Amino acid sequence: MIGNALMQALRAIRRNVLRSFLTILGIVIGVAAVIIMVTLGGGATVQVTQQIASLGSNLLMVRPGQRLGPGLRSPAAAFTIRDVEAMRKQLPGLAAVAPTASKGVTLVYGNTNYSSTVSGTENAFFTVRNWTLAAGREFTPAELRGGSAVCIVGDTVRRELFGGQQPLGAKIRIDKVSCDVIGLLEPKGQTSMGTDQDDLVVMPLRAFWRRIAGNQDVNFIQVSARQGVDTQRVKRDIELLMRERRHISRTQDDDFTVLDMKEIAKTLSGATQVLTALLSAVAAVSLLVGGIGIMNIMLVSVTERTREIGIRLAIGALERDVLLQFLVEAVVLSSLGGIVGIVLAIAVSIGAASALRLPFIFNGGIVALAFFFSAAVGVVFGYFPARKAARLDPIDALRYE
Repeated sequence: MIGNALMQALRAIRRNVLRSFLTILGIVIGVAAVIIMVTLGGGATVQVTQQIASLGSNLLMVRPGQRLGPGLRSPAAAFTIRDVEAMRKQLPGLAAVAPTASKGVTLVYGNTNYSSTVSGTENAFFTVRNWTLAAGREFTPAELRGGSAVCIVGDTVRRELFGGQQPLGAKIRIDKVSCDVIGLLEPKGQTSMGTDQDDLVVMPLRAFWRRIAGNQDVNFIQVSARQGVDTQRVKRDIELLMRERRHISRTQDDDFTVLDMKEIAKTLSGATQVLTALLSAVAAVSLLVGGIGIMNIMLVSVTERTREIGIRLAIGALERDVLLQFLVEAVVLSSLGGIVGIVLAIAVSIGAASALRLPFIFNGGIVALAFFFSAAVGVVFGYFPARKAARLDPIDALRYE
């Protein structure tokens, strides 16, 4: 019975190909839009998570001053190297602590000038930031203690200053300081905030203090928690220690900020997921519009085929046979729309992900759900026209002109 109804539905669709295509267009657009939004949203969420993770494993950033907004902080005294030593000695949950001071500088190599950032730090920086060297070596203990003028460059600096040349062993000028390049960092790319992580030069902290900054301030401290240690607990321990060292009373607010990268990643991922859900809900309205279109066309089809229905009922067809015939036709239409929408969505998602430089994350669950809803739309919106056809009086139907 169902097989016969399916064959009749396909014949009816084949008789009016253009009308059938225009009927399912709303379903196609709705299914495609939902899948595209969810796929791109999933890719954006994964990219944000990966980029935050690329900053370092279990990374926490300790900065002086309270954060007032993007790029704005309340004034506060800088940290000192004694703060860093206190963290290392008193906080057992830390895997590595990297004091960091940085400044915008002009780099010169030959006839090429380039504006970048130089950071003074220690070898713990590479552990905290989960950063490996593509070539060369880290700083030796003697270079760290003596403040030697050596540096390690990021991939962007390498490209801008040296082009295709090998930077190891070359001398560059950082403002007025001549520096030997001893290493090249592996490229990391941009963060989710659009910052180029590879646009930097790293040198020993004492060399930075003596030759670049002219002071012994620590602008911020980067901390990596041990594996298996809750970063929230580490954050609380850091806050208690720094309040004690900076002599902050119970009634006073912190004059520093501890940022947990896992917390930031969770917040950003949550924001992209909410936005994806909102856009998907808006796109799903197209399914409702498509369902109304199917109901409209099925009502027209019932009117056009009134005599056919009357003949079937007159020669012994039951109401449920007619009901099934038109209901199957509506479901076939909506299901075809779902299939076309899925194919279109996958093609567009791959292209859009490539253009936006997002990872393409195939979500089989949302594809199956979108197809299920497209078929359900056919059932819901095809039932009323099918019921109307099944309840036609055979005599009135045969008289219909």
